[in-house]
Amino acid sequence: MEAAQDPGTRPVRVLIADDEPLFVESVSALLHNDARVKVIGTASNGQDAVDLARALDPDVTLMDISMPVLDGIEAARRIRLELPAATILILTGSSTAADVDRARQAGVAGFLTKDRIGTQLVGAVLEAADR
Repeated sequence: MEAAQDPGTRPVRVLIADDEPLFVESVSALLHNDARVKVIGTASNGQDAVDLARALDPDVTLMDISMPVLDGIEAARRIRLELPAATILILTGSSTAADVDRARQAGVAGFLTKDRIGTQLVGAVLEAADR
């Protein structure tokens, strides 16, 4: 069911960065079902995520922690260096203490474990966009 959007407000613009095409498709479908959110691009590796974030200036970037070329944490660090106001949520299968520490140092806004995508994705994106 699609949530109503307030007149005069634009949807939260989201960039998805993950190297698993089926996962990207699933996340896109979940976000597409809510009028408050719009997927503006997808990247399949960390360097593409950096390049697209620079070009598209999304409101929120959903970043897989483990990707080719650059991992998600290094990509997040580079995005935040160029776009200090960028909001990045890390998507991960598990969040080890070392990964959490590295991600926090890179300036990410938060974590969302992949097993909770179905129930928490839209809320997490909207909350991150409001920060």
